[in-house]
Amino acid sequence: MTDSVRTEGDTWDITTSVGFTALLVAAARAVEADRADALARDPYARIFIEAAGDPRTQAMLNSAEGADGPLSASRHLGIRTKFFDDFVTDAVAAGIRQVVILASGLDTRGYRLDLPTDTVVYELDQPEVLAFKTETLAAHGATAAAGLHTVGIDLRENWPAALVGTGFDATAPSAWLAEGLLPYLPADAQALLFERIVELAAPGSRAAVEGQTGAFDLDGFRALQQKYATPDNPLGDFDVTSLFLADAEREDPADYLAGQGWTVRREGGPVELSERYGVGGAVLPDDAARLSGVIEYFTAELPRS
Repeated sequence: MTDSVRTEGDTWDITTSVGFTALLVAAARAVEADRADALARDPYARIFIEAAGDPRTQAMLNSAEGADGPLSASRHLGIRTKFFDDFVTDAVAAGIRQVVILASGLDTRGYRLDLPTDTVVYELDQPEVLAFKTETLAAHGATAAAGLHTVGIDLRENWPAALVGTGFDATAPSAWLAEGLLPYLPADAQALLFERIVELAAPGSRAAVEGQTGAFDLDGFRALQQKYATPDNPLGDFDVTSLFLADAEREDPADYLAGQGWTVRREGGPVELSERYGVGGAVLPDDAARLSGVIEYFTAELPRS
């Protein structure tokens, strides 16, 4: 295993670097969708795996559901997906009509959720990732359930200008999603991300974030990956921790938003959410669960005047 392979200004497509993690998540969602007790059903997840043609994720779908190894996290990803799905549906039920998905990857909420027709979903991610998603969905006749705007840009760049240029209205309430994003941002970029959200969010806006209560144990994650690095593991020596940017101590975004006048609700981690959703048994192997204990989900709302 290696230290971070990331460089300043690096880019990626759907089968390289951070882009490949979107395929991994899609594979886990595909497995979750096939469960009889699925918490979230993404009918497009398997389509992405087939279209990408990457042998690693294709082999993952042939693995036994629930087995130790790369798909053991499928239940965890189902819980995470439901958390953010529920956040979006609650936000639009409250009258919010702008949804901003930061680092959207292969997220398909603009297609699969039952959203009011006047809702506008903004997807921000690397141009090649969004192009792959858009072309794949179009080839399969998928139609967005709401207005959908893709904004191809790196979140380390001036994405607010690009977002507003696409039609985002900073005077109207909005809902913001940061799912599976923060470990891949430098500390300064993470801080700037939330500063920009505060600048763009009108009163009544909401946010849902997958954050951390502390730093990831990167050595522990590498040891876990080595444990599963068997000849039968289709991911081989792929090291997701080499993509993390644990470059400096970070301010807790929940604390930051609270300091900016937002009402923050800490929702707990995977264990707490599994209990909320009535999921029986462990959602991760014991060793992975211990390492993922720093994950914390929170929601926040900017009160109306």
